[in-house]
Amino acid sequence: MPTLDVSELNIVVSVLGIFTVCYGLIAVKIKGVLYLGEALPAVLIGMLLGPIAAKFLDAKRWGSAAEDQQDAITLGVMRVMIGIQLVIAGYQLPAKYIRLHCKAVIVCLVPIMALMWLATSVCILATIPKLTLLATLVIGACVTSTDPILSQAVAKGPFADKYVARPLREIISAEAGANDGFASPFLMLAVNLLRLTENRQATLVERGRGVGADTRDVGIALGNWVIETLIYIVLLSTVYGVITGYCARIGVRFSLSRRWIDSESYLLFPTALGLFIVGTCGALGTSDLLACFVAGCALNWDGQFLAETERRHDEVNSCIDVMLNFGGFMYIGTAIPWEEFHQPDTTGITYPRLLGLGVLVLLFRRIPALLLTYKTMPDVVKNWKEAIFMGYFGPIGVGAVYYLQHTRLLFPREEVASARERELLDAICPVVYFLVLFSILVHGLSIPVLSAIYKFCKVRPITEDAVEIRRRSIYMATPVNAFMGDRDTFIVYNRFFRPLANFPTLPIIHPRTRHDSDSVSTDDEAEKMSHAQVVHISRANTASTA
Repeated sequence: MPTLDVSELNIVVSVLGIFTVCYGLIAVKIKGVLYLGEALPAVLIGMLLGPIAAKFLDAKRWGSAAEDQQDAITLGVMRVMIGIQLVIAGYQLPAKYIRLHCKAVIVCLVPIMALMWLATSVCILATIPKLTLLATLVIGACVTSTDPILSQAVAKGPFADKYVARPLREIISAEAGANDGFASPFLMLAVNLLRLTENRQATLVERGRGVGADTRDVGIALGNWVIETLIYIVLLSTVYGVITGYCARIGVRFSLSRRWIDSESYLLFPTALGLFIVGTCGALGTSDLLACFVAGCALNWDGQFLAETERRHDEVNSCIDVMLNFGGFMYIGTAIPWEEFHQPDTTGITYPRLLGLGVLVLLFRRIPALLLTYKTMPDVVKNWKEAIFMGYFGPIGVGAVYYLQHTRLLFPREEVASARERELLDAICPVVYFLVLFSILVHGLSIPVLSAIYKFCKVRPITEDAVEIRRRSIYMATPVNAFMGDRDTFIVYNRFFRPLANFPTLPIIHPRTRHDSDSVSTDDEAEKMSHAQVVHISRANTASTA
């Protein structure tokens, strides 16, 4: 006899499915008109359906409903979500990008990240009264890295296509991909120094990631940090990513030359590679985030992997990207610990203090560091305006939640922790989650506001660096900052994806019309536009590459 089965699995997949359907029906309007990505709507839905409101989604009730299982679930979801997307972000950069712009990447990963870490820690120290300096350094390290998923709104989104120069977009994407793994040295340095002050006899490690035996002086603490963090976590993960990506590139090239690999397998290759690296790096105890990004860069080191995905009209990876964003950010919305945002008697955390912390972090975490260092990377950041833009759009997101859960595994449970460790464990969760929520809201709404300001000030979209792409359906929406070349093609300005550094562009002469921004072009519109447009396309560059 049929029975009603309102299980947790059925609830989760139903909610995720209906949200994806409803979002997809108006996705062009949400992304191309309102300039909202997937993160903000997904988080809001998670908050509405989570334990704080409707109580439909609650990770504590999933599976066996074991005590403290949510921490393990959160860490696993974040690892898979970030790992796959870092491989995708790595191979979508131009060929040899890290080598060609190594100076700018190093500046972003060393001095800028160090200044971000210290500035964030000072902001936390100023607003949360009952935390020590070392505890704030641990929390600050968790939110030092910029989120590679939220950063894509200003690197690859519709707004970026219209108004953000491609060199700036590429360095934002590269920095967001690389610095997620480079937050480990700052975190583990603070953890080792905190353990030094506690003078513990027993190891604090549960997962075996970066914290060694008892440390009784600064020399041993720094030695542990160098060996176990810089060498084992950072260096080993980098080498592992290079080897894995290189072997994957050679294997793909071999299969392509013999036509052994089909389109489905080829386009799913980055996702499969990301899953493999996340699993193996987790087993080895090294940084899966850094290894995934490095492997993605190595996979497209000669530009051929991205070029072949363009020839095969890849939509698979973007679809996987969207589904991961929907599920991951909806989960974050359900996991926000609202009840911990007000604990004046223990840590001194209150809503006004958290709000003040969010504002301070927004203003001082990243913008001063970019203003101090942008002149050292003139090829990608041209002036102080671009430095402020890059500094402002350094969102805190999934990576911070990952480091939060990772950090909690490095310390003993609260009943056996010291007083300082308990203060840290009580404060780290509400502070990090509030900064993630604050960043998603502020940065998610900043793009629509900035777009309205640009329109009011009549800032012209970037109309250079044009390429021709194929139009695969008459119902396909005209891309942002593009127009129809003929019935089968679009001419797109300022496009992010370039397989090669010297990718050929098309010199375009085109008087823009109101039809260029229409979301859907029909045959009648195409016929009208063909009389209004004057398109001169030089085939010399494309012929030379063919």
